[in-house]
Amino acid sequence: MKQLYKHNDKFYIIHKKIPLSSFTHSDGKIELDMVKECMEILYKVDHVLRNETHFMFVETVQEAEIIEENE
Repeated sequence: MKQLYKHNDKFYIIHKKIPLSSFTHSDGKIELDMVKECMEILYKVDHVLRNETHFMFVETVQEAEIIEENE
């Protein structure tokens, strides 16, 4: 089951969480091109979020409109 994550009043479906260290060089520089490639090619998501420990590859949950059906 996919996990939901709320950030700035938006909801996201987390597809994958990867430690920051997986994208960080020994000098502390983060390899953002690799993060982008993972987002677009590997996980096919539309957004990446970052917390203190991980990059989260997420899909934005689109706003839903409730339509009431007349009987």
